[in-house]
Order: sequence, then structure tokens, then C-alpha cells
Amino acid sequence: MKVFYLHGFASSTRSRKAVYLGERFASRGISLRCPDFNEPGFFSLTVTRMLDQLARDIASLDREPVVLIGSSLGAVVAIHTAARLADRIDRLVLLAPAVMFPRDADKVLGADRVAEWRRSGTLDVFHHGDGVTRPLNYAFYEDGLRYDATTAEVSQPARVFQGLRDEAVDHRVVEQWAAPRPNVQLTLLDDDHQLLASLPAIWSEMTAFLKLT
Repeated sequence: MKVFYLHGFASSTRSRKAVYLGERFASRGISLRCPDFNEPGFFSLTVTRMLDQLARDIASLDREPVVLIGSSLGAVVAIHTAARLADRIDRLVLLAPAVMFPRDADKVLGADRVAEWRRSGTLDVFHHGDGVTRPLNYAFYEDGLRYDATTAEVSQPARVFQGLRDEAVDHRVVEQWAAPRPNVQLTLLDDDHQLLASLPAIWSEMTAFLKLT
């Protein structure tokens, strides 16, 4: 089994979730693969680039089952990859999946800020992985509109963990996404978008779901 952790927007392979999960998979003899979606540069980031990067990484592996663990935007990349590479992806773990991205940009950023982003072509974003503000091309938003996680056909077993106090991803939207999909099991947690306080509980459920016990 090959396991990938897909970090979220303006995050990194060094995030607390990535480190936590990497250590625990290592204790089971599994190397957690963490693509760096910030490369070759954050400014030119697009969902298409993320999908292509992950597809190349998967293509370079043998035919072992692949598990995708995605956080926020990384979960969206996991959903679309599972739909596109259905014969390679065995199962999914989705953490606070931003299934409405980027159609909720007006709500998340504010309509005025989105309009200014469109006008200027650049948006200043605080990059949590680097701890600094970095510019992001408007192409990120335009490219994101090409993809819709709410209509992607995902047949693999999936576990979803969503915080009830998440201010970035509305738990009601995630509930609506999961409800009609019999292959998806949703767990709602008393936590925020980062889900850091819930990581021990998530890991416990993940080990059973991935048959690591």
C-alpha cells in the first residue's frame, strides 16, 4: 500500500498534520508520501498543476493500492484524482474537504476582494507553511472553476472528518456532499478547520479504515 498526504492551500509538507501522520505511518513501516504543491512556485499554483503533479507521482509507482489522505484543498485534489484514476486509487481519507472550492470565494474572501483580484491579477495570501505573505495569480481562481468536486464521480470507500466549528468549510455543505454517497462515511467533530485536537481520534479511526490494525 502506498499512502499520500495532500496538504491544503497555503500549507506545506511540514504542517503539523503532515508530521503527525508521517510519524504514525512510519511506526507501522509505511512511508507517507507528501507532494509539495508549492513547487515550482506558489504564485503559479493551480488545481490543474496539483492534479498533474500527483498523477505523475502515482504513475511512477508500481501497481500497489494507493491511498489518498487530503486536507482541505488537498482533499479536493484527492476527490478529482480518485475520479480520474479510479483503477489506481483504493480509498480516500478527506479532512475538512473544501468541496465548494472555488465557488465559495465571494463568501470566503468577500466579493470586493475577489473583484480586486480579478482586476489586478494578483492576491496577497498569508502562506501558513512559510509564515509570510505571498502573491497568488488570478489564474488559480479561473483554473479552479474548471473543477467541481460536488459532481465528481468517486466510487472508492472514503472516510471524511469535518469540524463543526470550521470557519473555512461549512460542515453542512460537507454533510450534503456525503449524504447521497453510500461509499462515504462522515464523522463530525467538535473542532475547527485544522482538526489538530482531533488527530488522535482521526488516527484511531483511520487505522481501522486502512486495515492497519
